[in-house]
Amino acid sequence: MPDPHEHTPLDRPQGDPLDLAAGDPFGPHNLPYGVFSPPASPASPTAPEGAGAPDERRVGVRLGNHVLDAGAVAAALGSPYVSLLARPTLNPLLAAGRTAWSDVRRALTAWVTVPAHRETVRPLLYPLSEVTLHLPFEVADYVDFYASENHARNVGRIFRPDAEDSLTPNWKHLPIGYHGRSGTVVVSGTDVVRPQGQRKGPDDPAPVFGPSVKLDIEAEVGFVVGVPSAQGSPVALGDFREHVFGLCLLNDWSARDLQAWEYVPLGPFLGKSFATSVAAWITPLDALDDARTAPPPRTHALLPYLDDSPEASGEPGGQEPGGYDLRISVAINGRTVAEPPFATMYWTAAQQLAHMTVNGASLRTGDLYGSGTVSGPRPDQRGSLLELTWNGRDALDLPDGPRTFLRDADEVTLTAWAPGPDGVRVGLGEVHGRVVAGG
Repeated sequence: MPDPHEHTPLDRPQGDPLDLAAGDPFGPHNLPYGVFSPPASPASPTAPEGAGAPDERRVGVRLGNHVLDAGAVAAALGSPYVSLLARPTLNPLLAAGRTAWSDVRRALTAWVTVPAHRETVRPLLYPLSEVTLHLPFEVADYVDFYASENHARNVGRIFRPDAEDSLTPNWKHLPIGYHGRSGTVVVSGTDVVRPQGQRKGPDDPAPVFGPSVKLDIEAEVGFVVGVPSAQGSPVALGDFREHVFGLCLLNDWSARDLQAWEYVPLGPFLGKSFATSVAAWITPLDALDDARTAPPPRTHALLPYLDDSPEASGEPGGQEPGGYDLRISVAINGRTVAEPPFATMYWTAAQQLAHMTVNGASLRTGDLYGSGTVSGPRPDQRGSLLELTWNGRDALDLPDGPRTFLRDADEVTLTAWAPGPDGVRVGLGEVHGRVVAGG
């Protein structure tokens, strides 16, 4: 598989990085945030002056196939936002709140589009291929949901084929979720070590210990919390955008054999906690206004704290649409195997946040919560190998051989885009990971 950071046809390394090709999905309409280290030395002819040590972390903003040193340009232009941007992590910006998020975004847009700033900005742009990308924020807590009706029904049909209803009785009444492990959230490009643990097949007399033989992926979207909330104070549906800064692609790696043996009665544990991969770029919600869409029709009446019907808000025009139209692609070793549509998700991110806090649980800056596996109604829209191969029954035909679950050295890449202003696409940062054998 090609290096995910190498130049695409839209990149023009010999030209002005501020002159982007028309329709570049990472143009000024997007401006996702990340954290990077510049090249170790300015010896490279394309490295900006003042390039620092490779472990010197800085907040960056992606523009085409370059990274803008956001803190450096803020300092050079005398911006009051230098205190939020000249940092080694996004957490201070996340904590600053919605007004600051919008103000900083407007400033960044001006910095990369107003001709008077070009001479200041241009030297502070690094080719994406020459920087090191890091986990963009310090993860506080991690929660993962189960919000796709298509995914939940597929799982029900696989494991409960004789059940009258493929959904569990609670599924249409609340967003089901579990608490994960924040310490094993890793940035895109990090190798994933095949986990070990107990597994027991249905015909095995006793459990055995060893590496997982059903290693899977889950194509998801992660939401990043900025503004915290007080313990004992639930967050209402309408306050979603006051607390959530942005979103990113997420791969919830899953060891299905470990999970199947351990999850009764308390749910996922070692089968999920070994690694969760997230993109190096966080797309602010303000960049996705044109991608807002209504969720699927509700088939059950919802309790008031989850009711997102247009009339529930009591406001003229109702609530803003709670869904996002994100077009995801899943590739294994360079071959696209699925294209899950996020617009089909039954439970929205706002409902998940409301449910996550309705018992009084507090939010912290850097909290991350996953949407759950994104799956559409068609077989080629399923976001996990569990569904794509129907738990190993139907192998995928890949160029390097059939596949039911992941082999060592397999590389999984999630990419996505969303509709943007005037028909331009908004690109989401990819999530890439390679499976390596355990010790």
